[in-house]
Amino acid sequence: MGKLKRKEYDRLLEPLEEELVGMARWARHTGARICVIFEGRDTAGKGGAIRAVGGRLNPRQCRTVALSKPNETEMTQWYFQRYVQHLPAAGEIVLFDRSWYNRAGVETVMGFTDDAKVAQFLEEAPKFEKMLTDDGILLFKYWLTTDQVNQEERLAERLEDPLKRWKLSPIDLAAREQYEAYTAAREAMLKATHSDHAPWTLVDFNDQKRGRLTLVRDLLDRLPDTRVEPPELIFPPLGHEPISESYTVLDPIENYPID
Repeated sequence: MGKLKRKEYDRLLEPLEEELVGMARWARHTGARICVIFEGRDTAGKGGAIRAVGGRLNPRQCRTVALSKPNETEMTQWYFQRYVQHLPAAGEIVLFDRSWYNRAGVETVMGFTDDAKVAQFLEEAPKFEKMLTDDGILLFKYWLTTDQVNQEERLAERLEDPLKRWKLSPIDLAAREQYEAYTAAREAMLKATHSDHAPWTLVDFNDQKRGRLTLVRDLLDRLPDTRVEPPELIFPPLGHEPISESYTVLDPIENYPID
């Protein structure tokens, strides 16, 4: 099966985007709180998947949370504390670009935490998520998979492309030698935190475009019936000829030159 071409991907994504807009309208109408976690290997395609879900939605309603490493104060807090403040309110959709599962992934593999804290996290995470879902939050957890051959190609592309170079960090390069360790950490995480109230879903992202379509379709299929008709708006005739801009204080700057 060949990789999906951009034109075909755009054609297939468009009706899904309409459903996502409907999902957002439903969430606003019902007060639903939707939280989607995107985890996976470096270069798997989390950013593109997040854009596929939220790219057409109102940024005041749908926001992405991508936390940097904890500061000195946050290091002394309850581990889940800094994530709680970013959870959705009524009518909101929150997309976590990595999440509290950092502890079971990069922190574990790269030695940023100790075994006792990892064990504590794996025990507490299902309880924490049970509290969220019992309170009515709709929680979806996705792990994006990719083979190492594709990971290597994407890392090399980031190194060579000045527009993607910012995505490459020393941690990413060090993680190249830890592919199997990440697999082991993921399997331990799934065993401990895949639950009835907050199940994991693995999505094949060797073909990122196909993976995005698969993830979006799965997300929409797992929501309740989200059909809410948009409010009827009347768009009467303007009643006069359209008016051109006029200026008395400042003029616009010159347009970008195009040959």
